[in-house]
Amino acid sequence: MKTSAAAWKPSPTAPHRPTDEHGTPPQGTAPVDPCDLVTVPARQGLEAVDILRRAAGDSVGPVLHDGGCDTLGFLVPPGTAARWDLPGSACTQTFGRGDVSVVGEVPAPPVDGTGWLLPPGEVDPVTDPALLRAALGQAARLIEAADGCR
Repeated sequence: MKTSAAAWKPSPTAPHRPTDEHGTPPQGTAPVDPCDLVTVPARQGLEAVDILRRAAGDSVGPVLHDGGCDTLGFLVPPGTAARWDLPGSACTQTFGRGDVSVVGEVPAPPVDGTGWLLPPGEVDPVTDPALLRAALGQAARLIEAADGCR
């Protein structure tokens, strides 16, 4: 996924920043159907994946994890980044680098240093932003309650 530093909104709990090398698609890259990427801390993201997978219709799209397993990235429809404002997360544009409409073999992750938690082809093409927002909120509340029991 290519991201834009201009589209990135700082978040105190999502420890990542797009680099300049991820600002524009590479030369000679054909445009594809774009997706945006919502990035969250891994613990909250894993809870949200569980919540979404238990929901009616198994409503989660492809999910990336970073090499250090510190964050998860949910592919969401293009245009989500312009409206995303959930504290503790960031949403960035991918500039057409998020094509996940692969049938048959699983593509390599679109960002260096990442892997697929849920690869394309095994799940919905993208995650619905409203469902993701609700799942992330529920995940945050579950984590807060669990941490409060210690």
